[in-house]
Amino acid sequence: MERYLVTGGAGFIGSNITESLLKDGAFVRVLDNFITGKRENIDGFKEMYSSGFELVEGDLRDSKIVARASEGVDYILHQGALPSVPRSVEDPVLTNEINVGGTLNVLIAARDSGVKRVVFASSSSIYGDTPELPKREDMPPSPKSPYALQKLAAEFYCRLFYELYGLQTISLRYFNVFGPRQDPGSMYAAVIPKFVTAMLNGERPVVFGDGKQTRDFTYIDNVVRANRQACHAPADSCGKAINVACRKKYSLIDLLENLESITGISPNPVFEPPAPGDVRDSMADISLAERYLSFEVSVGFKEGLERTVRWYEKVLKKAF
Repeated sequence: MERYLVTGGAGFIGSNITESLLKDGAFVRVLDNFITGKRENIDGFKEMYSSGFELVEGDLRDSKIVARASEGVDYILHQGALPSVPRSVEDPVLTNEINVGGTLNVLIAARDSGVKRVVFASSSSIYGDTPELPKREDMPPSPKSPYALQKLAAEFYCRLFYELYGLQTISLRYFNVFGPRQDPGSMYAAVIPKFVTAMLNGERPVVFGDGKQTRDFTYIDNVVRANRQACHAPADSCGKAINVACRKKYSLIDLLENLESITGISPNPVFEPPAPGDVRDSMADISLAERYLSFEVSVGFKEGLERTVRWYEKVLKKAF
């Protein structure tokens, strides 16, 4: 039985990864402090997978807890972070402590406990606002926010630990992940859960900017698959940063039009000034993912949106 540690395993991405691994018979230990993760995301895992699931409640900034959580596992899927560009603009010190310092604690613990490989959740935000599309991993990074810079610094730590200590690491640069369990309630929430829940609640979604900015929206199942395949990717993938996306771009206006088609609800958006640190256009080249991870897009944008809307419809129905 393979043994995994998923940091941030009660969060949106982490809980989906955890569930996928548990369903396939792996042992999964989750480390989460529940600042942004939610207990309901992992409710039932202990009962359904009694011998295969363990929760360690703790903070990435606590090196002793991270070391304890890393003992006896084969792979660490490091999803834990304090996400959001706006949050990092408001509080760069706290986000740095968790996103950079916490990652360093994970890497030290992995090295010292003999973990086979660490897969790190990085971000497309490291590319910044350079006009060239698609974004390739060999492009010079140009972060526009503390969050983007923190993810880049953590990537460099991952590569350094591979080169210095032989700890196998792979960084996955996520592009605008969406899907079930993504929290719409936070002031830092991503655009898709905000738009979907606003429309389902009869509210007008807020668009920051003119709505023509584009994103490579990536459904959660694709990200789960990339993480799992990264654990067993060939050795020459180690030390690298690899894009995980769908190689397509959609504007926020496109997004609203698709949501109107799915829900039958006219969005009637409210337009506000652009958010600080926001990137204008984003789309990935996924050639390296195809080469090293045997990555394929399993769920496209429109199908992912339909699944996401149906999930939020069920959640909102339960709330009333």
